Amino acid sequence: MEWFTASDYWLSRLVFQRALAGLYLIAFLTAVLQFRALIGERGMLPVSRFVERTPFARAPGLFHLYYSDRFFAGCAWTGCAVSAALLAGMDSWLPLGAGMLLWLVPWVLYLSIVNVGQTWYAFGWESLLLEVGFLSVFLGNDEVAPPVVVLFLLRWVLFRVEFGAGLIKMRGDACWRKLTCLDHHHETQPMPGPLSWFFHHLPKPLHRVEVAANHVTQLVVPCLLFAPQPVATVAAALMIVTQLWLVLSGNFSWLNWITIVLALSVVAFPTAPPETADAPLWYVVVVLAVSALLLALGYHPVRNMLSRRQVMNRSFDPLHLVNTYGAFGSVSRIRYEVVIEGTADRTPRKDADWREYEFRGKPGDPRHWPRQFAPYHLRLDWLMWFAALSPSYAGPWFGALVERLLEGDRDTLRLLRRSPFPPNAPPRYVRARLFRYRYTSWRELRETGACWERTYVREYLPPTRLAGAVHRP
Repeated sequence: MEWFTASDYWLSRLVFQRALAGLYLIAFLTAVLQFRALIGERGMLPVSRFVERTPFARAPGLFHLYYSDRFFAGCAWTGCAVSAALLAGMDSWLPLGAGMLLWLVPWVLYLSIVNVGQTWYAFGWESLLLEVGFLSVFLGNDEVAPPVVVLFLLRWVLFRVEFGAGLIKMRGDACWRKLTCLDHHHETQPMPGPLSWFFHHLPKPLHRVEVAANHVTQLVVPCLLFAPQPVATVAAALMIVTQLWLVLSGNFSWLNWITIVLALSVVAFPTAPPETADAPLWYVVVVLAVSALLLALGYHPVRNMLSRRQVMNRSFDPLHLVNTYGAFGSVSRIRYEVVIEGTADRTPRKDADWREYEFRGKPGDPRHWPRQFAPYHLRLDWLMWFAALSPSYAGPWFGALVERLLEGDRDTLRLLRRSPFPPNAPPRYVRARLFRYRYTSWRELRETGACWERTYVREYLPPTRLAGAVHRP
Protein backbone atom coordinates (compact mmCIF):
# COMPACT_ATOMS: atom_id res chain seq x y z
CA MET A 1 0.00 0.00 0.00
CA GLU A 2 2.44 2.64 -1.21
CA TRP A 3 -0.33 5.24 -1.37
CA PHE A 4 -0.92 4.90 2.37
CA THR A 5 2.63 5.40 3.68
CA ALA A 6 5.57 7.77 3.21
CA SER A 7 8.75 5.83 3.92
CA ASP A 8 10.95 8.93 3.43
CA TYR A 9 9.59 10.32 6.72
CA TRP A 10 10.72 7.44 8.92
CA LEU A 11 13.41 9.57 10.62
CA SER A 12 11.01 12.52 10.95
CA ARG A 13 8.62 10.22 12.78
CA LEU A 14 11.37 8.90 15.03
CA VAL A 15 12.57 12.38 16.02
CA PHE A 16 8.99 13.60 16.48
CA GLN A 17 7.97 10.67 18.69
CA ARG A 18 11.00 10.84 20.94
CA ALA A 19 10.70 14.60 21.37
CA LEU A 20 6.97 14.32 22.09
CA ALA A 21 7.65 11.63 24.70
CA GLY A 22 10.07 14.06 26.37
CA LEU A 23 7.35 16.73 26.56
CA TYR A 24 4.91 14.19 27.98
CA LEU A 25 7.50 13.38 30.65
CA ILE A 26 7.83 17.05 31.62
CA ALA A 27 4.04 17.48 31.71
CA PHE A 28 3.57 14.49 34.02
CA LEU A 29 6.47 15.54 36.21
CA THR A 30 4.88 18.98 36.56
CA ALA A 31 1.66 17.30 37.69
CA VAL A 32 3.47 15.09 40.21
CA LEU A 33 5.27 18.00 41.85
CA GLN A 34 2.40 20.50 42.00
CA PHE A 35 -0.97 18.74 42.18
CA ARG A 36 -1.36 18.40 45.96
CA ALA A 37 -1.37 22.14 46.58
CA LEU A 38 -3.43 22.97 43.49
CA ILE A 39 -6.07 20.27 43.07
CA GLY A 40 -5.35 17.67 45.73
CA GLU A 41 -7.63 16.67 48.59
CA ARG A 42 -6.52 19.76 50.52
CA GLY A 43 -5.71 21.80 47.42
CA MET A 44 -6.99 25.22 46.47
CA LEU A 45 -9.43 23.73 43.94
CA PRO A 46 -9.93 20.09 45.00
CA VAL A 47 -10.70 17.49 42.35
CA SER A 48 -13.31 15.85 44.58
CA ARG A 49 -15.40 19.03 44.67
CA PHE A 50 -15.07 19.50 40.92
CA VAL A 51 -16.21 15.99 39.95
CA GLU A 52 -19.22 16.27 42.28
CA ARG A 53 -20.65 19.11 40.22
CA THR A 54 -19.34 18.18 36.76
CA PRO A 55 -20.87 15.37 34.68
CA PHE A 56 -18.51 12.72 33.31
CA ALA A 57 -19.55 13.58 29.74
CA ARG A 58 -18.24 17.14 30.14
CA ALA A 59 -14.88 16.12 31.60
CA PRO A 60 -14.23 12.42 30.95
CA GLY A 61 -11.35 10.76 32.74
CA LEU A 62 -10.23 8.30 35.36
CA PHE A 63 -10.79 10.62 38.31
CA HIS A 64 -14.55 10.64 37.81
CA LEU A 65 -14.42 6.97 38.69
CA TYR A 66 -12.26 7.39 41.78
CA TYR A 67 -10.04 10.04 43.32
CA SER A 68 -7.49 10.17 46.09
CA ASP A 69 -4.15 11.96 46.23
CA ARG A 70 -2.39 8.61 46.22
CA PHE A 71 -4.31 7.46 43.14
CA PHE A 72 -3.57 10.74 41.32
CA ALA A 73 0.12 10.45 42.20
CA GLY A 74 0.11 6.86 40.94
CA CYS A 75 -1.41 7.94 37.61
CA ALA A 76 1.03 10.82 37.22
CA TRP A 77 4.05 8.66 38.07
CA THR A 78 2.76 6.01 35.65
CA GLY A 79 2.63 8.73 33.00
CA CYS A 80 6.24 9.60 33.79
CA ALA A 81 7.30 5.96 33.50
CA VAL A 82 5.48 5.34 30.22
CA SER A 83 6.78 8.61 28.77
CA ALA A 84 10.33 7.63 29.72
CA ALA A 85 9.79 4.22 28.09
CA LEU A 86 8.57 5.89 24.90
CA LEU A 87 11.51 8.29 25.02
CA ALA A 88 13.77 5.23 25.14
CA GLY A 89 11.98 3.75 22.12
CA MET A 90 10.06 0.92 23.76
CA ASP A 91 7.20 1.28 21.27
CA SER A 92 9.57 0.16 18.51
CA TRP A 93 10.34 -3.07 20.39
CA LEU A 94 6.67 -4.06 20.44
CA PRO A 95 4.26 -5.28 17.77
CA LEU A 96 2.40 -2.50 15.95
CA GLY A 97 -0.83 -2.83 17.93
CA ALA A 98 0.95 -2.98 21.28
CA GLY A 99 3.05 0.05 20.39
CA MET A 100 -0.12 2.01 19.59
CA LEU A 101 -1.64 1.03 22.92
CA LEU A 102 1.53 2.17 24.69
CA TRP A 103 1.15 5.62 23.09
CA LEU A 104 -2.51 5.66 24.12
CA VAL A 105 -1.65 5.31 27.83
CA PRO A 106 -0.10 8.78 28.38
CA TRP A 107 -2.89 10.38 26.35
CA VAL A 108 -5.59 8.82 28.55
CA LEU A 109 -3.72 9.70 31.74
CA TYR A 110 -3.02 13.30 30.74
CA LEU A 111 -6.57 13.79 29.46
CA SER A 112 -7.78 12.67 32.89
CA ILE A 113 -5.53 15.23 34.57
CA VAL A 114 -6.44 18.13 32.27
CA ASN A 115 -10.16 17.48 32.60
CA VAL A 116 -10.05 17.90 36.38
CA GLY A 117 -7.30 20.53 36.43
CA GLN A 118 -9.77 23.44 36.20
CA THR A 119 -8.18 26.88 35.88
CA TRP A 120 -4.71 25.49 36.64
CA TYR A 121 -4.88 23.54 33.36
CA ALA A 122 -6.80 26.07 31.24
CA PHE A 123 -3.90 26.76 28.91
CA GLY A 124 -3.75 26.20 25.16
CA TRP A 125 -0.65 24.04 25.36
CA GLU A 126 -2.55 21.45 27.44
CA SER A 127 -5.04 20.89 24.61
CA LEU A 128 -2.23 21.04 22.07
CA LEU A 129 -0.32 18.28 23.84
CA LEU A 130 -3.47 16.15 23.91
CA GLU A 131 -4.32 16.74 20.25
CA VAL A 132 -0.77 15.97 19.10
CA GLY A 133 -0.51 13.09 21.56
CA PHE A 134 -3.66 11.49 20.15
CA LEU A 135 -2.29 11.69 16.61
CA SER A 136 0.96 10.08 17.75
CA VAL A 137 -0.99 6.91 18.62
CA PHE A 138 -1.60 6.32 14.91
CA LEU A 139 1.86 7.13 13.55
CA GLY A 140 2.94 3.50 13.93
CA ASN A 141 6.37 2.14 14.76
CA ASP A 142 9.30 0.51 12.97
CA GLU A 143 7.05 -2.23 11.54
CA VAL A 144 5.42 0.15 9.05
CA ALA A 145 6.28 3.40 7.32
CA PRO A 146 4.52 6.57 8.60
CA PRO A 147 0.95 6.97 7.28
CA VAL A 148 0.60 9.91 4.88
CA VAL A 149 -2.74 10.98 6.30
CA VAL A 150 -1.39 11.25 9.87
CA LEU A 151 1.60 13.26 8.65
CA PHE A 152 -0.88 15.55 6.90
CA LEU A 153 -2.93 15.94 10.09
CA LEU A 154 0.20 16.91 12.04
CA ARG A 155 0.89 19.63 9.47
CA TRP A 156 -2.75 20.67 9.77
CA VAL A 157 -2.33 21.10 13.53
CA LEU A 158 0.86 23.12 13.00
CA PHE A 159 -0.91 25.28 10.42
CA ARG A 160 -3.77 26.03 12.84
CA VAL A 161 -1.37 26.81 15.69
CA GLU A 162 0.62 29.35 13.67
CA PHE A 163 -2.07 30.74 11.38
CA GLY A 164 -4.59 31.05 14.22
CA ALA A 165 -2.03 32.94 16.32
CA GLY A 166 -1.28 35.24 13.39
CA LEU A 167 -4.94 36.00 12.71
CA ILE A 168 -5.80 36.78 16.32
CA LYS A 169 -2.91 39.24 16.48
CA MET A 170 -4.02 41.06 13.34
CA ARG A 171 -7.64 41.16 14.56
CA GLY A 172 -6.75 42.02 18.14
CA ASP A 173 -4.42 44.66 19.46
CA ALA A 174 -3.64 47.53 17.09
CA CYS A 175 0.00 47.43 18.17
CA TRP A 176 0.48 44.26 16.10
CA ARG A 177 -0.64 46.12 12.99
CA LYS A 178 1.50 49.13 13.91
CA LEU A 179 4.49 46.83 14.60
CA THR A 180 4.90 48.29 18.12
CA CYS A 181 3.83 45.40 20.39
CA LEU A 182 7.37 44.41 21.27
CA ASP A 183 7.92 47.83 22.81
CA HIS A 184 5.90 46.38 25.71
CA HIS A 185 5.65 42.59 25.37
CA HIS A 186 9.01 41.52 26.83
CA GLU A 187 8.33 43.63 29.92
CA THR A 188 4.69 42.61 30.44
CA GLN A 189 4.69 38.95 29.35
CA PRO A 190 3.44 36.45 31.95
CA MET A 191 6.82 35.09 33.00
CA PRO A 192 10.01 36.76 31.76
CA GLY A 193 13.15 34.71 31.22
CA PRO A 194 16.80 35.51 31.96
CA LEU A 195 17.25 37.27 28.61
CA SER A 196 13.91 39.13 28.52
CA TRP A 197 15.44 42.32 30.00
CA PHE A 198 17.95 42.41 27.14
CA PHE A 199 15.27 41.70 24.52
CA HIS A 200 13.23 44.62 25.88
CA HIS A 201 16.19 46.96 25.47
CA LEU A 202 16.84 46.06 21.84
CA PRO A 203 16.52 49.06 19.49
CA LYS A 204 12.92 49.86 18.58
CA PRO A 205 13.56 49.55 14.83
CA LEU A 206 14.66 45.96 15.47
CA HIS A 207 11.43 45.37 17.41
CA ARG A 208 9.51 46.47 14.31
CA VAL A 209 11.46 43.98 12.23
CA GLU A 210 10.71 41.24 14.77
CA VAL A 211 6.97 41.88 14.62
CA ALA A 212 6.95 42.02 10.82
CA ALA A 213 8.91 38.76 10.64
CA ASN A 214 6.45 37.20 13.08
CA HIS A 215 3.54 38.12 10.82
CA VAL A 216 5.27 36.53 7.85
CA THR A 217 6.06 33.37 9.83
CA GLN A 218 2.51 33.01 11.13
CA LEU A 219 0.41 34.18 8.17
CA VAL A 220 2.44 33.29 5.06
CA VAL A 221 4.88 30.50 5.93
CA PRO A 222 2.20 28.08 7.26
CA CYS A 223 0.67 27.88 3.79
CA LEU A 224 3.97 26.46 2.52
CA LEU A 225 3.70 23.46 4.83
CA PHE A 226 1.53 21.77 2.21
CA ALA A 227 3.90 22.51 -0.66
CA PRO A 228 6.20 19.81 -2.12
CA GLN A 229 9.61 19.19 -0.61
CA PRO A 230 12.01 20.86 -0.01
CA VAL A 231 9.71 23.90 0.30
CA ALA A 232 7.79 22.35 3.21
CA THR A 233 11.04 21.63 5.05
CA VAL A 234 12.20 25.23 4.57
CA ALA A 235 8.87 26.47 5.95
CA ALA A 236 9.22 24.19 8.97
CA ALA A 237 12.81 25.34 9.52
CA LEU A 238 11.69 29.00 9.55
CA MET A 239 9.09 28.14 12.18
CA ILE A 240 11.68 26.33 14.29
CA VAL A 241 14.02 29.33 14.19
CA THR A 242 11.18 31.65 15.19
CA GLN A 243 10.16 29.39 18.08
CA LEU A 244 13.74 29.18 19.34
CA TRP A 245 13.85 32.98 19.33
CA LEU A 246 10.73 32.94 21.52
CA VAL A 247 12.30 30.33 23.80
CA LEU A 248 15.17 32.73 24.42
CA SER A 249 12.88 35.68 25.10
CA GLY A 250 10.55 34.25 27.76
CA ASN A 251 9.06 31.31 29.66
CA PHE A 252 6.04 29.92 27.79
CA SER A 253 5.85 26.44 29.28
CA TRP A 254 6.09 23.88 26.45
CA LEU A 255 4.14 25.93 23.87
CA ASN A 256 7.24 26.78 21.83
CA TRP A 257 8.75 23.32 22.24
CA ILE A 258 5.69 21.41 21.08
CA THR A 259 5.45 23.74 18.08
CA ILE A 260 9.06 22.86 17.29
CA VAL A 261 8.25 19.17 17.68
CA LEU A 262 5.35 19.53 15.23
CA ALA A 263 7.63 21.29 12.75
CA LEU A 264 10.14 18.44 13.00
CA SER A 265 7.47 16.06 11.68
CA VAL A 266 7.46 18.09 8.45
CA VAL A 267 11.20 17.94 7.85
CA ALA A 268 12.30 15.42 5.23
CA PHE A 269 15.69 14.17 6.38
CA PRO A 270 17.95 13.00 3.49
CA THR A 271 18.41 9.43 4.72
CA ALA A 272 17.62 6.10 3.13
CA PRO A 273 14.51 4.54 4.70
CA PRO A 274 14.73 1.07 6.24
CA GLU A 275 12.73 -1.78 4.78
CA THR A 276 9.29 -2.16 6.30
CA ALA A 277 6.34 -4.48 5.79
CA ASP A 278 3.11 -3.37 4.15
CA ALA A 279 0.65 -1.82 6.55
CA PRO A 280 -1.87 -4.43 7.75
CA LEU A 281 -5.46 -3.90 6.67
CA TRP A 282 -6.76 -3.34 10.21
CA TYR A 283 -4.22 -0.55 10.70
CA VAL A 284 -5.22 1.12 7.43
CA VAL A 285 -8.90 0.98 8.37
CA VAL A 286 -8.31 2.38 11.87
CA VAL A 287 -6.09 5.22 10.66
CA LEU A 288 -8.48 6.25 7.88
CA ALA A 289 -11.51 6.10 10.18
CA VAL A 290 -9.84 8.19 12.89
CA SER A 291 -8.56 10.67 10.31
CA ALA A 292 -12.05 11.11 8.88
CA LEU A 293 -13.39 11.73 12.38
CA LEU A 294 -10.74 14.34 13.13
CA LEU A 295 -11.32 16.15 9.85
CA ALA A 296 -15.04 16.29 10.61
CA LEU A 297 -14.37 17.61 14.13
CA GLY A 298 -12.22 20.34 12.60
CA TYR A 299 -15.29 22.22 11.35
CA HIS A 300 -15.80 24.30 14.50
CA PRO A 301 -12.11 25.19 15.04
CA VAL A 302 -11.79 26.29 11.42
CA ARG A 303 -15.01 28.28 11.61
CA ASN A 304 -13.72 29.99 14.75
CA MET A 305 -10.33 30.68 13.15
CA LEU A 306 -11.96 32.40 10.19
CA SER A 307 -14.47 34.31 12.31
CA ARG A 308 -14.11 38.01 13.09
CA ARG A 309 -14.96 37.06 16.68
CA GLN A 310 -12.15 34.54 16.86
CA VAL A 311 -11.43 33.16 20.33
CA MET A 312 -8.15 31.53 21.23
CA ASN A 313 -7.19 28.39 23.14
CA ARG A 314 -10.57 26.69 23.18
CA SER A 315 -11.46 23.02 22.98
CA PHE A 316 -14.63 22.07 21.12
CA ASP A 317 -14.92 18.54 22.49
CA PRO A 318 -14.24 17.05 25.94
CA LEU A 319 -11.54 14.78 24.54
CA HIS A 320 -9.52 17.75 23.21
CA LEU A 321 -9.16 16.02 19.84
CA VAL A 322 -9.33 19.16 17.68
CA ASN A 323 -8.88 22.61 19.21
CA THR A 324 -8.31 26.24 18.38
CA TYR A 325 -5.15 28.06 19.36
CA GLY A 326 -3.68 31.53 19.58
CA ALA A 327 -1.61 33.73 21.86
CA PHE A 328 -1.31 37.38 22.78
CA GLY A 329 -4.21 38.78 20.82
CA SER A 330 -3.67 41.77 23.08
CA VAL A 331 -0.54 43.00 24.82
CA SER A 332 -0.46 44.78 28.20
CA ARG A 333 1.25 48.16 28.29
CA ILE A 334 1.85 48.14 32.06
CA ARG A 335 3.04 45.30 34.27
CA TYR A 336 1.30 44.79 37.58
CA GLU A 337 2.30 42.21 40.16
CA VAL A 338 0.57 41.00 43.30
CA VAL A 339 3.03 40.88 46.20
CA ILE A 340 1.98 38.67 49.12
CA GLU A 341 3.36 39.39 52.58
CA GLY A 342 2.92 37.99 56.07
CA THR A 343 3.59 39.17 59.58
CA ALA A 344 3.83 37.47 62.95
CA ASP A 345 2.99 40.70 64.78
CA ARG A 346 -0.13 40.78 66.89
CA THR A 347 -1.47 43.90 65.19
CA PRO A 348 -1.25 44.19 61.38
CA ARG A 349 -0.19 47.84 61.28
CA LYS A 350 1.50 49.37 58.26
CA ASP A 351 4.75 49.52 60.20
CA ALA A 352 4.53 45.88 61.28
CA ASP A 353 7.27 43.43 60.30
CA TRP A 354 5.82 42.44 56.92
CA ARG A 355 7.85 39.79 55.08
CA GLU A 356 7.45 38.98 51.41
CA TYR A 357 6.76 35.53 49.97
CA GLU A 358 9.00 34.93 46.96
CA PHE A 359 7.75 33.00 43.94
CA ARG A 360 9.91 30.87 41.70
CA GLY A 361 9.18 32.49 38.35
CA LYS A 362 7.06 35.60 38.65
CA PRO A 363 8.79 38.91 39.46
CA GLY A 364 9.05 39.78 43.14
CA ASP A 365 12.21 41.19 44.67
CA PRO A 366 13.48 43.72 42.07
CA ARG A 367 17.02 42.36 42.48
CA HIS A 368 16.12 38.78 41.63
CA TRP A 369 16.95 38.11 38.00
CA PRO A 370 14.36 35.92 36.18
CA ARG A 371 15.32 32.29 35.59
CA GLN A 372 14.62 29.86 32.79
CA PHE A 373 11.91 27.33 33.66
CA ALA A 374 10.22 26.44 30.37
CA PRO A 375 9.29 23.86 29.24
CA TYR A 376 8.52 23.17 32.91
CA HIS A 377 5.27 24.92 33.83
CA LEU A 378 4.95 26.96 37.04
CA ARG A 379 1.16 26.98 37.24
CA LEU A 380 0.74 29.14 40.34
CA ASP A 381 3.14 31.78 39.01
CA TRP A 382 1.22 31.97 35.74
CA LEU A 383 -2.10 32.38 37.53
CA MET A 384 -0.60 35.12 39.70
CA TRP A 385 0.05 37.08 36.50
CA PHE A 386 -3.64 36.81 35.64
CA ALA A 387 -4.56 37.76 39.20
CA ALA A 388 -2.63 41.02 38.79
CA LEU A 389 -4.62 41.82 35.63
CA SER A 390 -7.93 41.47 37.47
CA PRO A 391 -9.04 40.04 40.85
CA SER A 392 -11.82 38.19 39.01
CA TYR A 393 -9.23 35.81 37.55
CA ALA A 394 -8.15 34.88 41.07
CA GLY A 395 -11.62 34.64 42.61
CA PRO A 396 -11.87 30.82 42.71
CA TRP A 397 -8.47 30.18 44.33
CA PHE A 398 -6.77 33.25 45.80
CA GLY A 399 -8.59 33.06 49.14
CA ALA A 400 -7.60 29.41 49.45
CA LEU A 401 -3.98 30.33 48.71
CA VAL A 402 -3.97 32.88 51.53
CA GLU A 403 -5.56 30.34 53.85
CA ARG A 404 -2.86 27.78 53.07
CA LEU A 405 -0.14 30.35 53.77
CA LEU A 406 -1.74 31.17 57.12
CA GLU A 407 -1.79 27.45 57.90
CA GLY A 408 1.82 26.98 56.85
CA ASP A 409 0.75 24.26 54.40
CA ARG A 410 3.91 22.45 53.31
CA ASP A 411 2.65 21.50 49.83
CA THR A 412 1.77 25.12 49.06
CA LEU A 413 5.09 26.42 50.39
CA ARG A 414 6.93 23.97 48.12
CA LEU A 415 5.52 25.88 45.13
CA LEU A 416 7.36 29.01 46.26
CA ARG A 417 10.99 30.03 45.92
CA ARG A 418 11.18 31.08 49.55
CA SER A 419 8.76 31.47 52.45
CA PRO A 420 9.67 33.96 55.20
CA PHE A 421 7.87 31.71 57.70
CA PRO A 422 8.55 28.01 58.36
CA PRO A 423 5.58 25.60 58.20
CA ASN A 424 5.56 25.18 61.98
CA ALA A 425 5.45 28.95 62.61
CA PRO A 426 3.07 30.49 60.05
CA PRO A 427 2.24 34.21 60.06
CA ARG A 428 -0.61 35.69 62.06
CA TYR A 429 -1.70 37.84 59.14
CA VAL A 430 -1.27 37.78 55.38
CA ARG A 431 -1.89 40.68 53.02
CA ALA A 432 -1.50 41.31 49.30
CA ARG A 433 -0.48 44.55 47.62
CA LEU A 434 -0.47 45.54 43.96
CA PHE A 435 2.70 47.03 42.48
CA ARG A 436 3.58 48.41 39.09
CA TYR A 437 6.79 46.91 37.72
CA ARG A 438 9.03 48.21 34.97
CA TYR A 439 12.42 47.15 33.69
CA THR A 440 15.30 49.30 34.86
CA SER A 441 17.46 51.11 32.36
CA TRP A 442 21.08 50.22 31.65
CA ARG A 443 22.17 53.01 33.99
CA GLU A 444 19.82 51.90 36.79
CA LEU A 445 20.98 48.31 36.42
CA ARG A 446 24.63 49.37 36.84
CA GLU A 447 23.87 51.59 39.83
CA THR A 448 21.46 49.35 41.76
CA GLY A 449 21.97 45.85 40.39
CA ALA A 450 18.16 45.56 40.11
CA CYS A 451 16.48 44.49 36.89
CA TRP A 452 13.06 45.76 38.08
CA GLU A 453 11.80 48.97 39.60
CA ARG A 454 8.46 48.76 41.36
CA THR A 455 5.95 51.30 42.60
CA TYR A 456 3.13 50.68 45.08
CA VAL A 457 -0.31 51.05 43.49
CA ARG A 458 -2.95 49.94 46.00
CA GLU A 459 -4.04 47.33 48.48
CA TYR A 460 -5.06 44.07 46.81
CA LEU A 461 -6.13 42.14 49.92
CA PRO A 462 -6.28 43.70 53.40
CA PRO A 463 -4.51 41.96 56.29
CA THR A 464 -6.30 38.65 56.82
CA ARG A 465 -6.06 35.97 59.50
CA LEU A 466 -7.65 32.58 60.01
CA ALA A 467 -11.06 32.71 61.64
CA GLY A 468 -10.78 31.59 65.25
CA ALA A 469 -7.02 31.23 64.97
CA VAL A 470 -5.13 30.79 68.21
CA HIS A 471 -1.46 31.74 68.13
CA ARG A 472 1.17 31.11 70.70
CA PRO A 473 2.17 34.12 72.81
